[in-house]
Amino acid sequence: MDLLRQMTQYGRCTNLIVRLLNKYNPNDQSLEHFVEESIEDLQDLNDEEEQFVLDILSGCVQYRNLLDVVVRAFYARDGKHYLLSELGLYAVICYFVIFKIEDLGLQTFGKIIGGQDFTKMSKFLRFFCDVLNLNTWIKDEWSQIYDSNYVKENWINPLLKWQPEVLNLVDAIESKIVSGPNVVKGSKVTEVKEFSLTKPKPRTIPVPQKIPIQKPHQPVPESTYKSPKEQEALQGKKLRNRQKAEELLIEANMEQFYCANPEKSEKTKRVLSEIMKEENNKLAFNKTKAQPAPVKKVDNVPVRLNAAAILREGARYQRQVEEELNRIEKLVDGARDPSEFLEWQRQMQAKDLERQLADIECRRLEGKLSREEAVLARQNLIQENKKKALMKKEETEKLMREYAEKRLQEEKEMRDLVEQVSEGHKNTKQARLRLQKYKQQIVQEVAEESRELLRQALEEAQEELKKKFELIREIRAMESVPMIRQTFVDLTQTAGHGLNCEMSIVELRERLALLKEAQRKDEEEKRDQILEEKQSKQQHLLDTLEKISLHRAAQGKAALLRLEEKKSKSQLGKAAIANNDRVTELQRKLQEKMTERKRQAEALKLNPQRNAIKSSKSSYEEKHWKELEDSRERQAHLYQYGVTSRETSHRMAAYQAARNGTSQACMMPS
Repeated sequence: MDLLRQMTQYGRCTNLIVRLLNKYNPNDQSLEHFVEESIEDLQDLNDEEEQFVLDILSGCVQYRNLLDVVVRAFYARDGKHYLLSELGLYAVICYFVIFKIEDLGLQTFGKIIGGQDFTKMSKFLRFFCDVLNLNTWIKDEWSQIYDSNYVKENWINPLLKWQPEVLNLVDAIESKIVSGPNVVKGSKVTEVKEFSLTKPKPRTIPVPQKIPIQKPHQPVPESTYKSPKEQEALQGKKLRNRQKAEELLIEANMEQFYCANPEKSEKTKRVLSEIMKEENNKLAFNKTKAQPAPVKKVDNVPVRLNAAAILREGARYQRQVEEELNRIEKLVDGARDPSEFLEWQRQMQAKDLERQLADIECRRLEGKLSREEAVLARQNLIQENKKKALMKKEETEKLMREYAEKRLQEEKEMRDLVEQVSEGHKNTKQARLRLQKYKQQIVQEVAEESRELLRQALEEAQEELKKKFELIREIRAMESVPMIRQTFVDLTQTAGHGLNCEMSIVELRERLALLKEAQRKDEEEKRDQILEEKQSKQQHLLDTLEKISLHRAAQGKAALLRLEEKKSKSQLGKAAIANNDRVTELQRKLQEKMTERKRQAEALKLNPQRNAIKSSKSSYEEKHWKELEDSRERQAHLYQYGVTSRETSHRMAAYQAARNGTSQACMMPS
């Protein structure tokens, strides 16, 4: 009894977590606000159960992307016949396995999955705890969301450690379900023996019973599809009120105020047109004809240098000349020539280069060798998969036979259910009369309320129109009052404030003219000074460019000599690589592996069974995609003529993709 009570307790908490997770939408509200709104669902739990539910819910929300990878792959591969509403349940079970199995323990985890449908839990756990799935695509998908080292150390390795124990737990529970409860051994029970009676004759097969035909139902009254008269009257009044409001708006726009006139005056338009003509006359392409496009010269295009680049390059060449002169002076004074050391350094660098080239060639050959080994391993894996496919085909045929028997039993139960429903339809006449009276009462109440609301709306509209008319009358009265805005100004008189620096407008204009003349003279002097500095700077740049051209010619000759020397060194390096023993040995191994791979490939091509499987697979794929295209065409046709909505079309496409075994990403966009 304690075990049953604990299983019921964990099952109730798990169902509550799944229900809350399905209701939560992270785009609309935060998790804290959602928990506050869902406090009524947590009232029946004690403190320990409430803390357990909140911890699991927050963890599932935090790692939602991680759990969706596993759950959606399960639906795409093995969960084609399960409901989409159970996505939250599989996400919670996946969270238990990844994060909580060490804290809860294997026994408690068995109680949790025991409180659910064990057939679904067994299929999901076998899919998720598969070693091949964990080490391949699950690890790769999680590594795209989180760091790969973190995923391997904290999630993949613990899951591989618990994988055998979880599968053993699933097998143990399955064996208990199949074998049933253990029979308690007791005292010897009296065995019943059958009477030796004459066997009856076999009964004749009865004629199948006819399914009773239901009586035709009464036609639906026309008032069901017609809107009430009150609603039509309201719509008519709304239309008339809207027409009146539009007429008032047109009248107000035609008689708008002079202070709010948006149109420009004739003088303003004339000034704008003159300005546009002057701007058009200034454009160069209006006076001259278009010149042909210049031909681009590809060979020897000179790079245009600015002043800073010329000075920088000239300074660099000047430093090189000074360094060369200093070196010659040191040699004259008796310093040692570093040419011997440089020659020894070049020889050592050449040897290092030969060794590096040999290592690179060895790595390239090792990569090719590993590729050949991988191809051989893949061919071996294909042969193993053939054997597994044959075994899977036999299991599928067995399951199909069991499914056919189950369908026959369900059809029999459905016939019984149809007979029961037909008997229930005979007693519905009184219920229809009561429903008709109830609807008439509701219609009367709604009509009274709509009349009252209509009267209130008309009164409010009349009050609002009165206020608007009063406001317009006041504005027009204020506008009709005359205003005197003419003022006379004498530019030769002062303002009369009694200040020492006070002056008239005429005196101010004269002083401004004197200041402008002085400023113009200063600008001319400064312009002459700038021109002199610019000419001296240009002469300096020309001298620097001449030096740069000489240095570049010398560097070009030196570069040609270095290129010839490099070509000779590369030829010597290739010859040294060809004479390397390690490279020769790797080439020999690579040739042997390639020969073995070609021999196995020819053997696979000669195998007729493989060709038959390949042709059947291609025909199945063509048939699968043909069905998918036909379904999408029907859906688009229905959506085009308005038979179905966009949401319904999405659900149909998702169902069709789940039935055919495809994911949502590979479906045609609607």
